Amino acid sequence: MEVDKLLFTDRLYESSKEIWEKSYQHPFVQGIGNGTLDEDKFIYYMQQDYVYLIDYVKLFAIGVQKSHNLETMERFAHLLHEHLHFEMELHRQYAAEFGITRKELEQTEPAPVNLAYTRYMLNVAHNGTLAELIAALLPCAWHYAETGKRLKEQYEDRLEHNPYRKWVETYSSEQFGALGEWLIELLNELTNGKPERELATLEKHFLITSKYEYLFWDMNYHKQDWDI
Repeated sequence: MEVDKLLFTDRLYESSKEIWEKSYQHPFVQGIGNGTLDEDKFIYYMQQDYVYLIDYVKLFAIGVQKSHNLETMERFAHLLHEHLHFEMELHRQYAAEFGITRKELEQTEPAPVNLAYTRYMLNVAHNGTLAELIAALLPCAWHYAETGKRLKEQYEDRLEHNPYRKWVETYSSEQFGALGEWLIELLNELTNGKPERELATLEKHFLITSKYEYLFWDMNYHKQDWDI
């Protein structure tokens, strides 16, 4: 009987499972799910997430450059367009519901963890392979989709009066999950038959940015900023 081959992203999921669980149980994430998170912390998050997204979108542009065929180039170009012209606008509209203006969003200075996280991904993207780029950006897309789905399932009976319901609905949606699914499929294609030393490098990037996901939640919960 032939045993199903373990996909590389299955390996990544297993190796990051404890980090992701710690992220899911973080009081910031749980506070979004049950609706008890202090609004000032969510506002701080919305502002930091906005400047994070500006750098995150640049990764799709680099993905176009690193792609090896037109189909992949077209997909990354589509993601770049969608995020710049639609996702960023949706973020601005949602922020406005909490009294945050576009000017306030665009004047936000990234906190230390935010800056370190985005600079790590951009450094990997500029200097590494397409597979390295994907390994570095995948935890954000994949972890958010997993988090949204789990929160919706766990707190479904309390969502109606949750002030962060739109957040949960957005990240639990099939539309958002499709991004992570495509990146997972592409990364598995790119890593098929690759030597262990290359796979280990990709796993290192994935684990580091998974840890940054946790640190990002923690940064927003404590409203961390520059102490000097």
